[in-house]
Amino acid sequence: MPAPISPTPSTEFGVVEQIDAGVLSVGYVEDGAADGPAAVLLHGWPYDIFSYVDVVPLLAAAGYRVIVPYLRGFGSTRFLSDATFRNGEQAALALDTIALMDALRIERAVVAGFDWGARSADIVAALWPERCDGLVSVSGYLIGSREAGKLPLPPEAELQWWYQYYFATDRGRAGYDRYRREFAKLIWQTASPKWSFDDATFERSAASFDNPDHVAIVIHNYRWRIGLADGEAEYAELEQRLAEGPAIAVPTITLEGDANGAPHPEPGAYAAKFSGPYSHRTIEGGVGHNLPQEAPEAFADAVLDVGGRGA
Repeated sequence: MPAPISPTPSTEFGVVEQIDAGVLSVGYVEDGAADGPAAVLLHGWPYDIFSYVDVVPLLAAAGYRVIVPYLRGFGSTRFLSDATFRNGEQAALALDTIALMDALRIERAVVAGFDWGARSADIVAALWPERCDGLVSVSGYLIGSREAGKLPLPPEAELQWWYQYYFATDRGRAGYDRYRREFAKLIWQTASPKWSFDDATFERSAASFDNPDHVAIVIHNYRWRIGLADGEAEYAELEQRLAEGPAIAVPTITLEGDANGAPHPEPGAYAAKFSGPYSHRTIEGGVGHNLPQEAPEAFADAVLDVGGRGA
């Protein structure tokens, strides 16, 4: 068993708390009314909970109980057992959210995210709609399958995914391990070309990549997607359901920044995947991939609107 984890102080978030949930000890921040409706906000790669540092107070002021966890492989989140496979496949990450909600005794929540977090939020909404009051998903419907991931894309699209193929090599794994911060900063710059973040903002999030499982989770995530790494048998049935592209019936708002430099689908390509109340919003003003940090009010408004608490 790993050593006990001391809560990590954060001047912006107060204290990062820890709770055992599923196979993890999850580090998370919480704000707002303990008896309010819940909102679970999920970050992506290579980002962390600070993507929501300006969203949380807006939702808390509106009466929400806001939960922002570090994903597996980030920040103070740790595996409870050294023997657990460091799995980055989509079903495992989504089940982490369900396990966290169970541990915190949250029956239902608005689930919202971007990048990896949007995919997990989409999966929760698709497979466990009874746990989901609403969905906010940046870049829309991101549920995928390994079989689809094996298919080649046109050259221009493949170029956007260069890091996925880098990670498929031993050189890529070693390079990412050695240059985590340099790699993450490059992704931030290319995915959000008009976002003028400063060094302090970057370093605040970059500390979360020092997690001892970070490289293993990231590498497995991208290798699994293109069929170069196996998942675990316990997730096979879920992955089969996800590979069928299940529709999402819960109230949903999808968001996209007008300057997103990361690979992402066009809104028209996924609109039909949402069978319930649905709308899409393109956020203008040079907003890139890390939408909640670049446009926190727009992200918070979407959560409030989908949860029925908007103006």
